[in-house]
Amino acid sequence: MLPFVDHARMFGRHPEEFAAHAHGQSPQVLFITCADSRVVPALITGARPGELFELRTAGNIVPPHTFERPTSEAATIEYAVEVLGVKDIVVCGHSHCGAVGALVRGDDLDAVPAVRDWLHHATPSPKGAAEDPAVAEGVQNHVLTQLLRLRSYPCVAAKLDSGELDLHAWYYEVHTGAVLAHRPRTDTFAAL
Repeated sequence: MLPFVDHARMFGRHPEEFAAHAHGQSPQVLFITCADSRVVPALITGARPGELFELRTAGNIVPPHTFERPTSEAATIEYAVEVLGVKDIVVCGHSHCGAVGALVRGDDLDAVPAVRDWLHHATPSPKGAAEDPAVAEGVQNHVLTQLLRLRSYPCVAAKLDSGELDLHAWYYEVHTGAVLAHRPRTDTFAAL
């Protein structure tokens, strides 16, 4: 923890660099990704403060939209689309994902009931090779399912219909740093 504390102490030494942030934010992208510590959206994209609106969940899961019991994730998505006016949403999965790996393998998660119940939102379970430690196929299929889930959110559907919003599926390899994007024409993931 000490290195992080030391950095935090030094971080605000030049407040003039941050003064403009007091006037609000206007990110162009909502970046939905996993809470995994190896996935750092600002490093992957080169974004500066104020450029990405982030939603991080275990397994980059977008839960089903419901009006009866809104979720934090739904509130974040709605705020990004309706208030901030983001023009793009990226769902970025990653290799070696523990959440997706557990789903692909059918792991017993009874010892972690909150995790088990959260991963239930990933239905249907992603398909992929259980023996692949990177779970590449499973993660890529899972990301595409999350994009479909996003389309069911009324605010997202409306902006897609009006051409004001684009959705993107990315796959980040934690072991190489490579980023692949889904190409709808070929239904494959290829280098950006």
